[in-house]
Amino acid sequence: MVFIPGIKIKICGLRRLKDIEYANILMPDYAGFILAEGFKRSITKEQAEEFAAKLDGSIKRTGVFVNQPQDIVADYVNSGIIQYVQLHGDEDNNYIKTLARCIKKEYGIIKALRIKSKEDIKNAQVYNCDYLLFDTYTDGMAGGSGRAFDWTLVKNINKPFFLAGGLSASNVKEALKITMPYAVDASSSMETDGYKDFKKMEEFVKTVRKYGNIS
Repeated sequence: MVFIPGIKIKICGLRRLKDIEYANILMPDYAGFILAEGFKRSITKEQAEEFAAKLDGSIKRTGVFVNQPQDIVADYVNSGIIQYVQLHGDEDNNYIKTLARCIKKEYGIIKALRIKSKEDIKNAQVYNCDYLLFDTYTDGMAGGSGRAFDWTLVKNINKPFFLAGGLSASNVKEALKITMPYAVDASSSMETDGYKDFKKMEEFVKTVRKYGNIS
C-alpha cells in the first residue's frame, strides 16, 4: 500500500502474530501493545518482545500502561521493545517528569485523558508530555470502550494529540474534519468477534489516508 503523508494512524491492541502480519501489510505509523495486566487485549512482556522483533521497523511501537511503576515502564523502552509510552491511568506531571529522565530521549510519552467535558480538555493541557491522547470517558474503564465523545471539545488544542474513542472507517472522515488531530487511534472497530479483522483494518487505514492528507 502506498503511504500518503498526513494525519498519522495508530492501530492499538495488537495481540497475535497475525495482527503483526496485518500491520506489516498496512503500515500504520504506530502500533500499540497493551502492557498493563487485566485487559482483554493485554499481552506479556515475552509476547511484546516477539511482536516487536517481527513488526516492520518503520512502525513506531507503543506500549499502553496504567498506573505502573516507572522503572517497569522505562525497562520496556530502554530494552528496545517499545519506543513510545502511552499512559492511561492517574499518572501526574511528577510521574511523567521522573519517567522522562529514565527513558531514551529520542522516544516519547503520550498521556491519555478520558473526555466528558470542556474542563477535562482544560486540565489536559497542563501535562508535560510529548503528545496527548483523547479518549472517551466511560465509568470504570481506563479506555477501549469503542465509544466516541463530542469531538468539538478538542477543536482548538495547540498540543499535538491522538484522537481515540469509537473511531471507525464510517466516522473517521467527520472526526478529521472537526478536530484535525496529529494522529487517529483505533482498536475495537477493526475487530470481529474480539480479534483484528484485516478487511476492517484496511478500510480504516485507506479512509484516513484518503481524507487525512494535510501535508
